[in-house]
Amino acid sequence: MRIIGVTGPTGAGKSLLCRYIQEKNIPSIDADRVYHDMLTPPSTCLDAICDAFGDGVLAPDGSLDRVKLGVIVFSSHEKLELLNRTVLAKVLERIRQLIDEYEKQGFDTVTVDAPTLIESGFHRECSTVISVIASAELRLSRIKARDSIDNEKAKMRIDAQKSDEFYKASSNFVLYNDGDTDKLRESFRELTEKLGII
Repeated sequence: MRIIGVTGPTGAGKSLLCRYIQEKNIPSIDADRVYHDMLTPPSTCLDAICDAFGDGVLAPDGSLDRVKLGVIVFSSHEKLELLNRTVLAKVLERIRQLIDEYEKQGFDTVTVDAPTLIESGFHRECSTVISVIASAELRLSRIKARDSIDNEKAKMRIDAQKSDEFYKASSNFVLYNDGDTDKLRESFRELTEKLGII
């Protein structure tokens, strides 16, 4: 099974690239979605988060209050690292299960869209690693629109991210997404030729 890992900082456009890849009949696993699906109570993943950060991160109905947790982890690199140590191993285990399921269905290639692909070490299990990068200013506007948050909260998320050089150092390919979707699609078309994706 060929695993194409797609990563990059928040707001760069990873999901858009993965949609282009899916057009090639290649399934895509969204690590964020896997993580969120694992938080539905009763959940060992949610229990682990509460053990690490306290029950104050829960909503009245017992689900995770993502806004409260976000304020905590995006204001401190140490807290963000704690969250990663708490949940990444569980998420990766589920991703590996999904990859096995796709292989049993006859697929020979799968994409894993993961913002912490490199931090988790999962990039070493990938055949190819692609990072999508964009300017901080453009990412800021995308995050604010996507998540309906103010400038301060969006900037906290960007400040908590790794540098472009971090992603470049562990990637086989780097795509720049300046907001021109036609240009990104053309970059992807060129990349498919290098990767042998029909």
